[in-house]
Amino acid sequence: MDAENETYLLLGRLDGRLQTSPATDLWLARMRLKGAVLLAELAGVPITEDSLLAWIGGRSPPPRRSEGLNDPLSIAALFHFALQAEDSAGDPVAEASLRVLRTLLDDRADAEFYAAQDLAWFGPVFAEAKRSLLAPLPSPGFLALAERLIGVHRDLGLHAGAGRSVLTADGRRLDIDPRSFDTIWILGTLLPRAYVAAGLTLRPLPCLAGLPRFLPEDPHALADALRTRTRDAVRLGLAELDRLERALLRIPANLKVTKRSKAPLLARLQLAYPDLRVPAIARLLGISPQGAVKVQAQVSAFMPLRLAVSAGPC
Repeated sequence: MDAENETYLLLGRLDGRLQTSPATDLWLARMRLKGAVLLAELAGVPITEDSLLAWIGGRSPPPRRSEGLNDPLSIAALFHFALQAEDSAGDPVAEASLRVLRTLLDDRADAEFYAAQDLAWFGPVFAEAKRSLLAPLPSPGFLALAERLIGVHRDLGLHAGAGRSVLTADGRRLDIDPRSFDTIWILGTLLPRAYVAAGLTLRPLPCLAGLPRFLPEDPHALADALRTRTRDAVRLGLAELDRLERALLRIPANLKVTKRSKAPLLARLQLAYPDLRVPAIARLLGISPQGAVKVQAQVSAFMPLRLAVSAGPC
């Protein structure tokens, strides 16, 4: 089997399993984090998955908040744009998974607090990229997707350094000075949905956010690079789905609590978001902090060790 057919086969296998897997929502949550790490690397602001989880769980500010003073953009803004790319995806499981994340983290409020200027800089470029990249393609496949990516990136590059005019909430218009920046990471936030537009997947897969740091001008070269990155990402995605499904099987068999207890739900959610603090647990489950402490103790007795997080960029 050649590499291209193998890539299509692996994509179909992952896409098909996600249609019926009991762990689909957890897998999407895990892949959002791994996709954000890929995007941060593309933007030149590398982070770890643990630092992202610490922010989501309320244990720290956004990653690189203190050491990234000269960064081209804030992680708070980057993560907000990545989640914004999912908002109109129309996938009920993905939307439910996204609601859980936004119960833990108000990405819009954090982006406005930590990165208001980044929202002004990159917001119009993100909107323009979204309109251009997600339009249906005339033919399916990696080559058509590569041609679209190169064309959109070229068009965005012509306008990215232009000055911008922003309308404030009180009706004032502010002119922002010209600024140059790279737009590869913006394309990466939209790439999972671009795979759907290219007829390659049925739903956006957040782990498919990887792009070369510098896009080649040759569509065939970029198509080859996309195939390779997709194949590697999907293999790791399948392994992560296997891990989550095995972990889910252990919960009802070992967690002996009443039917009304929220401990099984917390045990399930901690497969995606380990090490949650009591305030985050209370907010997520809709219970009091005292109840959250009790539920956390029940789950800790069942899972005394933090579940291993699968390695790899997917």
